[in-house]
Amino acid sequence: MTSTSTPPGLARFNALEEHAAFTALHEACASTAWAKRLLAARPYATPEALYAASDAAMAELTAADLAEAMAGHPPIGRPKPGDPTSAREQRGMAGASDALKAEMLELNLAYQEKFGHVFLICATGRTGEQMRDAVRDRIGNTPEREREIVRAELGKINRIRLARLVEED
Repeated sequence: MTSTSTPPGLARFNALEEHAAFTALHEACASTAWAKRLLAARPYATPEALYAASDAAMAELTAADLAEAMAGHPPIGRPKPGDPTSAREQRGMAGASDALKAEMLELNLAYQEKFGHVFLICATGRTGEQMRDAVRDRIGNTPEREREIVRAELGKINRIRLARLVEED
């Protein structure tokens, strides 16, 4: 692809000063290692090249890097005040019944007690019931299995957030 066919949002991202680009990436994913890997590979010719770099960086994250990334995510059903990204992604819980919200809180706490981190799922497009069912299913996983599921879910979230970053006009 030529630079004239690079989407405007991606061209803007490629042209950002390093600190500003790092900040934009860090808002997408709280892992410093992930953001640094993506920064090092700029400029990107296509959004797909950026997404592939994101996937490759996600695959290389250590357990500590994953923990750092997860720390940037609020529990399902409790987005951080003033965080429109989490609120948008967790929209499926917004209209949930009080009973479902209470059950999700209980499940979140049980999950966090077992695994030592927040329950992480790509919540975009999921209903509250689907998220509840996912935590119910996953709470029985081994820590090793759950870490790989979390890695995959983070990868999905990162792609959605990167798409929003680079496809804006």
